[in-house]
Amino acid sequence: MLNFKKWFVVFTAFFLTVPSVSWAGSIKDGASGNPGEWYVGETPSAIAANSHPILFVHGLNSSSNTWYENNDMYATAFQSGYETAFIDLNAGKSMWDNGALLAQKVQEIYNHFGEKVVVVAHSKGGVDTQSALVHYGADPYIERVITLSSPHRGSQLADLAYSSWAGWLAGIIGSKNDGTYSLQTGYMDYYRSVTDSHANVYNTPIYTLGGTKWGSFGSALYWGGLYLSSYGSNDGAVTVQSSRLPYATEIQVGRWNHTTIKEGSSTFNLFKNYLNESMVYSASAASFEMAAITEESETTAGHYVTGGEYVGTHKESVAVEKGVDAVTFDWISDQKETSLALTSPSKKTYADFTVTADDTEFFDGAYHHTITLEKPEAGKWTLETEADQKERYLLNTTFESPVDAMLSGEVEGNQMKVKGNKKLNVKTDMTIQYYDKNGKLKEKKWKAKKNGNDFKIPSLGEGVYNMTVDVKGTYEGTPLERTLIKSVYIDDKGNLHAP
Repeated sequence: MLNFKKWFVVFTAFFLTVPSVSWAGSIKDGASGNPGEWYVGETPSAIAANSHPILFVHGLNSSSNTWYENNDMYATAFQSGYETAFIDLNAGKSMWDNGALLAQKVQEIYNHFGEKVVVVAHSKGGVDTQSALVHYGADPYIERVITLSSPHRGSQLADLAYSSWAGWLAGIIGSKNDGTYSLQTGYMDYYRSVTDSHANVYNTPIYTLGGTKWGSFGSALYWGGLYLSSYGSNDGAVTVQSSRLPYATEIQVGRWNHTTIKEGSSTFNLFKNYLNESMVYSASAASFEMAAITEESETTAGHYVTGGEYVGTHKESVAVEKGVDAVTFDWISDQKETSLALTSPSKKTYADFTVTADDTEFFDGAYHHTITLEKPEAGKWTLETEADQKERYLLNTTFESPVDAMLSGEVEGNQMKVKGNKKLNVKTDMTIQYYDKNGKLKEKKWKAKKNGNDFKIPSLGEGVYNMTVDVKGTYEGTPLERTLIKSVYIDDKGNLHAP
């Protein structure tokens, strides 16, 4: 009986300090994740003066509980006197599906509160929200939008997931879905073309925040950040450049990763003033601590990517040129217990790989087996692995090398042009995976025709053309390997859209 009393006191104290969440509509066992259901937070005893209710919108492969489970965003908003609502969208659907659904449901939420809401959206939720506003008529119900690291221009991690090398792995862990498909940078360039020119685009103000921290060393966001580092400052999933819109107001770019940027203790006080009816905008020097990042540097060729599937033993070799400051081998697999050994050109063996479970938006369910070496010797490095069952994998090798800035691939007209410094002696091949407008794979590893190191992008129909350029050659007499991955979208009129 005494133990019960102690438990009751602790239980009661907990629920007096942490607000509960109520649901507008039925939901089995109180679980979230059912698309279209929305839930109302507890009403604060003293509602903040002149405030709008906040509607929190989650991102890709997520759900509404991302705001209140292992996150103090809801508690922070409640304690600050704000009414709140949360909605579940289709976790793996495109901005078109989610935009239409959100536009329908936000009218219900507007009717519940009797006033417009301010949307606070994380990641792809910001793209879904803009789709609802611009294309599905949600602007009468939304006062303004605050996006937290939303990939307004897509993410190169989505390109990677749909590339020819990653397809084996991404398909088996379920990251190839309509949502990921729509976040490929080529598709998002098409989306921007039909959204930014729309008459509704200026009806509702948008405010953005972006992050520059990848997460702790060894975390899944760290490895995402390492891959994205070739494309500029990023938070482990989305680049700063992608988090911006030319007609939006940037509140701040700060040292958040893709998870911490949506935590209340990290960012709520920064956008708090934007939740009020009579918004007062006060820019401080701190608000623009990263304002110098206005132009991202040109994409560098800092990766070699390969992948596939196997049973039993398997070997992969990677060429490391001279002058490399550091190299990271990241074996991304659907198996946790993979046995890996790395052998240097001089036959020295390394086996101390760090294993990290991936829980990010693009490769959730995979495992990273990683090792970083400083000043690696030049030559052929060999990874030998063994698995008792079929394993799907993606090997991403990241270089810190002078060569990274000597090689680039850019889309010009209907061609992919590979440009290399005269110090490089390289040969290139490009394969294309063509997905139609519905995301269905129509052509697997189409071999592109080339003229020198320029490749013609075929027109096979409307859809995404995910292009993988494999580069092999030498740098100052030592072997060199790199991979360039880009996507473009060809619309129903035959126009090519490229980031």
